[in-house]
Amino acid sequence: MGSSSPEIAAIDLFCGAGGLSLGLQQAGIDVVAGFDFDASCRFAYETNIGAEFVHADIAEVTAQQLNDAWRDAPVRLLAGCAPCQPFSSHRRGADTSEEKNWSLLQHFGRLIEETLPDHVTMENVVRLMRMPVFAEFVKTLRDNDYEVDYRTVHGPAFGLAQSRRRLILVASRLGVVRVPDAVESTMGVSVREVIGSLPTLAHGQSDPDDAMHRARRLSPINLERMRASVPGGTWRDWPEELLAPCHRKASGASFQAFYGRMEWDKPAPTITTQSFNFGTGRFGHPEQDRSLTLREAAMLQGFPRSYAFVADGVEPAMSTVGKLIGNAVPPPFGRAVGEVFVQRTMTVV
Repeated sequence: MGSSSPEIAAIDLFCGAGGLSLGLQQAGIDVVAGFDFDASCRFAYETNIGAEFVHADIAEVTAQQLNDAWRDAPVRLLAGCAPCQPFSSHRRGADTSEEKNWSLLQHFGRLIEETLPDHVTMENVVRLMRMPVFAEFVKTLRDNDYEVDYRTVHGPAFGLAQSRRRLILVASRLGVVRVPDAVESTMGVSVREVIGSLPTLAHGQSDPDDAMHRARRLSPINLERMRASVPGGTWRDWPEELLAPCHRKASGASFQAFYGRMEWDKPAPTITTQSFNFGTGRFGHPEQDRSLTLREAAMLQGFPRSYAFVADGVEPAMSTVGKLIGNAVPPPFGRAVGEVFVQRTMTVV
């Protein structure tokens, strides 16, 4: 890919399938390497991003490895999205104080202190802002002369057809930087605009031209539930005989988005690692009697239709590829922060 600001070289920690890296490239930044502990990310990362994939545990990554990847780049960016399970709202009420993933953000901070890149960005779940580990991370940046800004952003304001709210942090040693509230985008922000042109499928059916466009087969009872569901509705629209045991409990009122259909002319809900599964959220297709395909989930995350997650001729495993998609940083977020750093760099270099 071409670069309007080739002097910025980026390393993507916790790179996953390359969502953040892709966005940075779209902003004109040269992504030189991605690091991740999950080897299943390698194909998608190297094939689409065209940068080196380093299979490594961040606890063992050294400053020398990062410096070697950056080489002699005049402006260096360190980016990353530490796995967010300990901070997720889905874990509310759980005791996560002893989880090893708490240390991942601390190792991110360690590598910043040891290499002092010109720019830093981090994306994560909103709840992280209330955690002591985040305050410690911000303090590390400020103690090392970084200007820091962070805020919650909403997907549609960034051209993402998804009601996803995330924490974005930007930091620079080259001057003040700010997370934008919104960006101009030509991307569609409704489900229809993004996936409406894909081939029609029945549940259990695959697109012969795209192995990623395959719908999970529904059980007979879930097919009946799908047919009884209306876009934007809940399981309360179903006849009594279709209700699951959890719906009959008082606690079932808290889970009204499960077994739901999306709406054509609104953004999708937050795409998760299980977005191909009708029972885990509002992941029913707006009008076809099936759940989302992996391709649809990826496109709603902001990946282009051509993004390759598996090699040609390989049937994608729903759980494996679903995890790559759901855990990815949406590329539109990466592009927005990349443009912040390009603009900052152009004013000082």
